[in-house]
Amino acid sequence: MDMNMNQYLEVFIEESKEHLQACNQNLLELEKNPTNLSIVNEIFRSAHTLKGMSATMGYEDLANLTHQMENILDLIRQSKLLVSPELLDVVFSATEHLEEMVQSISEGGDGKCDVKDVIQKLKMIEKGETPIQTSAKQEAAVTVEEKVSTKNFDQFELTVLIQSAEQGFNTYEVAVSLREDCLLKAARVFMVFEVFEALGEVIKSTPSVDLLEEEQFDNEFTVTYVSKETEKTIIQKVMNISEIEKVVVTPFSPLEIQQVYGRRDESEVTVGKEENQIALESNETVNDNSDDKTQQPKANIGNKTIRVNIERLDILMNLFEELVIDRGRLEQISSELNNQELHETVERMSRISGDLQNIILNMRMVPVEMVFNRFPRMVRQLARDLNKKINLEIFGAETELDRTVIDEIGDPLVHLIRNAIDHGIETPSERRSKGKSEEGRVHLKAYHSGNHVFIEIEDDGAGISREKVLNKAIKNNIVIAQSAASLTDKQVYELIFASGFSTAEKISDISGRGVGLDVVKNTIESLGGSVSVDSNFGKGSIFSIQLPLTLSIISVMLVGIQNEKFAIPLSSIIETAIVKKEDILYTHNQKVIDFRGKVVPLLFLKDIFDVPVLSENGDFLSVIIVRKGDKMAGLVVDSFIGQQEIVLKSLGNYLANVFAISGATILGDGQVALIIDCNALIN
Repeated sequence: MDMNMNQYLEVFIEESKEHLQACNQNLLELEKNPTNLSIVNEIFRSAHTLKGMSATMGYEDLANLTHQMENILDLIRQSKLLVSPELLDVVFSATEHLEEMVQSISEGGDGKCDVKDVIQKLKMIEKGETPIQTSAKQEAAVTVEEKVSTKNFDQFELTVLIQSAEQGFNTYEVAVSLREDCLLKAARVFMVFEVFEALGEVIKSTPSVDLLEEEQFDNEFTVTYVSKETEKTIIQKVMNISEIEKVVVTPFSPLEIQQVYGRRDESEVTVGKEENQIALESNETVNDNSDDKTQQPKANIGNKTIRVNIERLDILMNLFEELVIDRGRLEQISSELNNQELHETVERMSRISGDLQNIILNMRMVPVEMVFNRFPRMVRQLARDLNKKINLEIFGAETELDRTVIDEIGDPLVHLIRNAIDHGIETPSERRSKGKSEEGRVHLKAYHSGNHVFIEIEDDGAGISREKVLNKAIKNNIVIAQSAASLTDKQVYELIFASGFSTAEKISDISGRGVGLDVVKNTIESLGGSVSVDSNFGKGSIFSIQLPLTLSIISVMLVGIQNEKFAIPLSSIIETAIVKKEDILYTHNQKVIDFRGKVVPLLFLKDIFDVPVLSENGDFLSVIIVRKGDKMAGLVVDSFIGQQEIVLKSLGNYLANVFAISGATILGDGQVALIIDCNALIN
């Protein structure tokens, strides 16, 4: 790929993913409303644009497959094909292939994929046959009919083409691509047409000449052209015009096409061309003469958005983090010097940098929809594989999360949703026998609360059996039989997240309840979040995930332990307390306090982190009450320094596994403070 193309690669990948997502969503809609042609038009447009982009970028397999999909969709649009589950299965399968290819490209691959089988099935559907596995014989039989593009001609245009061919003219399709940065598109098009008129005659233009003059096209257009000149001459003359990216000239025989389509009593005929030279068409609807007014609305000029590489945002964030560290230092110097003017300036700078922080964080925020939108198709496929009826309802898809969290959260959610469908929702007959509706319901919900995002996955399936979970947990030595009886139901359900809980002899593709849920828990906790489960046996289960809005700048309470400073995230703290030494109680060799009627264990951080002891405390202890879910603990420190916003810095791979430390920060005076991971301290 040349340098020119390389700079568009990122945009191509992002836009392709968006178009494929649109295809998926609309296909799911079409399955519910198979006669709604406006949905077909939407899918057609996505496929059409994707085809043009793929061809321009030189990804032939992608272009060929979207081209073949487009043929099918066009026949549905013209009511020549009916939407059936079999047809949708093949189109879904084609979309999956396309996703694999785009994924391959985004990972630096060549975007190639063996698409013969799915193309063959699409071609069979196009001919009105039932799609079956392809045979070598079928693959070999490539006819002109299979090479047709979606160019529609009326009888007059076809007659002109045939007469020109008989008089010794060559008939071509010429696809012209303007450069992305072309300033005056209409002017370039005018110059291209001048060259065309000098060398031959344009029979048809897609998009139409009117649309080209109004610049209502992307960067490509195609003309059907008759000329006595060779392909080479036409390419040379057009390429002489500046700001032209590429010209593809494809000869075709109008007579051959007429023979193929002569069998059909239709007023419109389609012109053929080699498959590997897909027309570089614009986003406009191909058939300018068609009755259904499906032309895309003109681009919304007021929509001012820009795509920014996530790496640039990371760099911006890192620079801002350095600024936060210096801000802390300035605030400290200002309070020491006690200079009013300096104090006012620093205060103003703190306020402005706070606003800047909000803007940077918002720029990094992405709707959770980016992850959620792949689930409807997954659920459809799973329901079919398992012969279950399932209705997935999504709420709060617009809820925003930091991009780094979004990238990590997909796999755990896939696991939990598969889990709900495979082991939660019962089969239609089981549901009937329980007096439930045949269709199971899975709710996927996201919402903000404080500086956290909550994601809930709820199903109205069989729920979790306390007895089964306990038996399995005892068998796997996760709990001892004696203590099992004293556990609450919720504590029992939480055992399914324990490492070693799963005993599946063979882990199926569809994750079962308890298969690898410890992995889900670990991933979510590594993001600074937590996951819990609750269930009502026979009625259903609900998994709840709590995630921080952002991972890089957090509010903490700074504490002193002897001569060291530590930071405890505010999101874990319930409150601070001063406790008299005489109020400490002992139970099971553990120091505890009575905190508002609850027995709370005390954890002495100086012992846990082996902090060198230089001086002993007096009669009082400074305690920070922290929580993890519904469990609490009191962290004993020597002093409270105060609340502060800090930048979370990773300790790097070498220190990645230090117990109960999630990172470090640089304070205003240049000292390093370790950040305590409260989740690791509370069992």
